[in-house]
Amino acid sequence: MDLTIHASFLPHDDPDAALAFYRDTLGFEVRGDVGHGGTCWITVGPAGQPGTSLGGW
Repeated sequence: MDLTIHASFLPHDDPDAALAFYRDTLGFEVRGDVGHGGTCWITVGPAGQPGTSLGGW
């Protein structure tokens, strides 16, 4: 059996802390960072793996 995860969505309370963790600590690429009103959507993923992303709101 071959199991592949292409995307996962993780809620967050602090977009700056989430971005710092995924970008600076884990070394993920930022693929999207969108704010609208009181919400923020950040998409990151491992370098060299464009088919895998984590999204948080």
